[in-house]
Amino acid sequence: MSVMPLKTTSPALRSPAAAAPAQRLSDHARLLIVWLVLLAVPFVSPNSYVVSLANLMLINVILIASLNLLMGYGGQISLGHAAFYGLGAYVSGVLGVKLGWSPWIGLPVAALVTGLSALIIGIPALRLRGLYLSMATLGWNAILVVMFNRLIDLTGGPNGLLGVKPFAFGTFALDTDARQFPLVWLVSLLVMVAILHLLRSRIGRALRAVATNELGADAVGINSFRTKLLFFVLTAGMAGIAGSLYVHINQYASPETFSVSSSILLVVMVALGGSGTYWGPIVGALIYTAVPQLLLDYEDAELMLFGLGMLLVLILSPSGLTGVPGALIKRFSGRAS
Repeated sequence: MSVMPLKTTSPALRSPAAAAPAQRLSDHARLLIVWLVLLAVPFVSPNSYVVSLANLMLINVILIASLNLLMGYGGQISLGHAAFYGLGAYVSGVLGVKLGWSPWIGLPVAALVTGLSALIIGIPALRLRGLYLSMATLGWNAILVVMFNRLIDLTGGPNGLLGVKPFAFGTFALDTDARQFPLVWLVSLLVMVAILHLLRSRIGRALRAVATNELGADAVGINSFRTKLLFFVLTAGMAGIAGSLYVHINQYASPETFSVSSSILLVVMVALGGSGTYWGPIVGALIYTAVPQLLLDYEDAELMLFGLGMLLVLILSPSGLTGVPGALIKRFSGRAS
């Protein structure tokens, strides 16, 4: 009796290696679709104010996606991410205002300086765990805010850094919201693509292994400390890029933008969007950008309302807002069966 061979082309029998390219293509395709939709914003927006909010949202995507990479995938809770954001902004802005450097040079320098600062801070801080690591990064944020306020001749102090030049191509300055949008759109897309590839790389899998079981990761040959330090530096560099974009697009920087409360809100946005999910930062950035505009009359209660929102989301959907559709489908399918 002959036995018919199994069809290895069946989706259920495909190996993970064979299924991975299809999944990567799907993620790339969805990312491209979302960004192509966003590309229409300047053309359909009723005014420039909406375009400026879109610019800010895309900068926030870079910022929250970088923190999600460290916190959601790496399990390292940082309460100083706004400090790296601010350092990138001030480095790039000061180089332009005080030394006359082009923003195109200031942007990579800001990423390098924030990455270097993360390396210096991370070597002692990442030997700590849990609450102690959070406290160390919180202290770093507080120190930088004091420096932003006290170094008046360099940073402008509490009045902020004035006279920052916008990005420009020769004599064509990106000095309007509509002109700035393509640049922010492109950089945010490149960052999201880079994160996607990074997560699927060997070092990305090592990061998740360290987050799951640090001792187990060390046992199989993964240097957990070096892995955590690498991603701490990478995510700080991404925050520096976001800071450089922010200061040259707004042509201004103020210390209060990079305060400790901003770092706390960024952690809240990671949790609200969906910690450890690829699409969560986009949802978190949308909330982080839109909600303050809706709460302008309740500025003192902004942090409290964010906290209440986080509690409600985590109670109803612990995986964040990106997990709500899946939870609803599961609940209704369970009732139907």
